[in-house]
Amino acid sequence: MYRVASPSEFLAITGVGIGDIKLAKKGWILPGQSCTIFDVSPVNYTFEVQAMSAEKLPFVLPAVFTIGPRVDDEQSLFKYAKLISRHDKLSSHVKELVQGIIEGETRVLVASMTMEEVFKGAKEFKQEVFEKVQLELNQFGLLIYNANVKQLVDVRGHEYFSYLGQKTQMEAANQARVDVAEAKMKGEVGSKQREGQTLQNAAKIDAQTKIFATQRQGDGKKEEIKVKTEVKIYENHREAEVAEANADLAKKKAGWTREAQVAEVEATKAVSLRDAELQREVERMNALTRIEKLKAEFLSKASVDYETKVQEANWELYKNQKAAEAILYEKEKEADAQKATADATFYARKQSADGELYAKQKEAEGLVALAQAQGVYLRTVLDALGGDYAALRDYLMINGGMFQEIAKINAGAVHGLQPKISIWTNGNSGEAHDGAGGGGNAMKEVAGVYKMLPPLFKTVQEQTGNATTAVDGHFDRL
Repeated sequence: MYRVASPSEFLAITGVGIGDIKLAKKGWILPGQSCTIFDVSPVNYTFEVQAMSAEKLPFVLPAVFTIGPRVDDEQSLFKYAKLISRHDKLSSHVKELVQGIIEGETRVLVASMTMEEVFKGAKEFKQEVFEKVQLELNQFGLLIYNANVKQLVDVRGHEYFSYLGQKTQMEAANQARVDVAEAKMKGEVGSKQREGQTLQNAAKIDAQTKIFATQRQGDGKKEEIKVKTEVKIYENHREAEVAEANADLAKKKAGWTREAQVAEVEATKAVSLRDAELQREVERMNALTRIEKLKAEFLSKASVDYETKVQEANWELYKNQKAAEAILYEKEKEADAQKATADATFYARKQSADGELYAKQKEAEGLVALAQAQGVYLRTVLDALGGDYAALRDYLMINGGMFQEIAKINAGAVHGLQPKISIWTNGNSGEAHDGAGGGGNAMKEVAGVYKMLPPLFKTVQEQTGNATTAVDGHFDRL
């Protein structure tokens, strides 16, 4: 039979040819195999968890969890398939399993928290509950897709949240009453202040009006009295003038004459005084002008001298600085040159030492190579001579020309002595004579001398260890 699962379903196949469970969306169901179709869509589980806080206060935690298998993990699907192989996902078995996990983890978590912590940290509490529950659901291949924790509810006989709500409501109501009373007080006080300010401003305006009216009336009366007084004074004055006109005419004439003379003198003196004052002012202004001129001259001269001294000091400082910089530059160059010379000398000595060291190393390497070659040569010759060290020694002495050198040395010694050998022989007549017989006898004497040499070489051999075998054979032949 060929079976096909819907988009939200899977086929769980077991039987012949399958080790544990085979999950597929479609496939052939062969004889000896069993197929179960299970739905993987999430399911809503609604619970009312009864828990108790750290203060031993019970409450109800309504919650709605959307839980389903983890479809993106094959192992989780295997676990979920095994879970519902004997039960439907809506069965009480699965619901009781999920509810038991949620209630257990929630009770354990709430038991370590106070009611205030649960109430204020609702978000953190919810997140921690989800993490604990998800950790337990992983062993069944389930995943919390969504969860919603509703408002906490009181248990009958333990109305903590209702009392807390009543407390909050009473505090809000009391605060509202206080706010209303305070607003009402502010309104009444403001109203009274406005009325008082209105009355004060009205009284002030009335008083100012009365004062102004009284002042205007008094001013009118004053003006009237003043006018009348002036008129009366004018009349009296005119009468006195008329009465005194004739009496004072002569006095006035004399007085006018005197006043005219005094005025003339005063005018003359005033002119003189004014002239003196003007002259004094002119002199004062001239003095001030000279003072300012002198100040300007001395100040200008002092400023010029100051600027000159400053420029001279700056120039002297500049010259000293440049001289110091030049000396410093020369010292630096000398130091650089000495350093370069020292570096060159050091480099040359180093190169020479390196060359000598290289030559010594090469010479040592040559000696080592020569010694190694001579060792190989000696081993080869010794092997050829059958391991006879005496024959090897004789070979080396002959090959090295030692005997030739000894012969040269002896010849040189004998040549230095310049020996003169006279050989005497007796013939038949008993006199020395030259002839064939005499020559033969002479050679016999020489042969006798040569025969004396082998014992000498034997002695040399015993004393020096040098081989004389070849020489002995030669003289033996002689």
